[in-house]
Amino acid sequence: MSYPPPPGGWHDPSAGPQSSPPVDPYAPEDPYAVGKSPYAPPPGDPYAAPGYPPAGYPQPGAYPPPGAYAGYAPPASRTNTLAIVALVLSLVGFTSCITAPIGAIMGHVAQRQIRETGEQGEGMAKAAIIVGWILTALLVAGIIFYIVMIAIAINSDSSTNY
Repeated sequence: MSYPPPPGGWHDPSAGPQSSPPVDPYAPEDPYAVGKSPYAPPPGDPYAAPGYPPAGYPQPGAYPPPGAYAGYAPPASRTNTLAIVALVLSLVGFTSCITAPIGAIMGHVAQRQIRETGEQGEGMAKAAIIVGWILTALLVAGIIFYIVMIAIAINSDSSTNY
């Protein structure tokens, strides 16, 4: 006499080997299984376009999910070291004015290197150029102002009697 299989996929160990592993009713469904797509309409959807996905597009399950190939992550992009140094020198120019033009020039060199190598740091190089040349212009304007004030002071000396 044979009995119907018990509900829930339970297998009686005394009945012999089981042909497939029992199905876990609480396991999440694999959205990347062949024939399934997280973006595909559910089967029997009356509003689904016929022939989904359209021809020429990858079929569901054609690509592995992200992270399926362990150890093959894209290489991390590096930041150009010269751009970092240029920005630091330009910012140090607030206290020691001589490093501002050096930082601006190094920023130009860093930009050229970034275009050639494809590294990161374009924004830092641009900031170094802007800050460096503004501080250099303020330094030159300050020196010119100082020289003009000394010249005016020398010419307006009232202590000499002619």
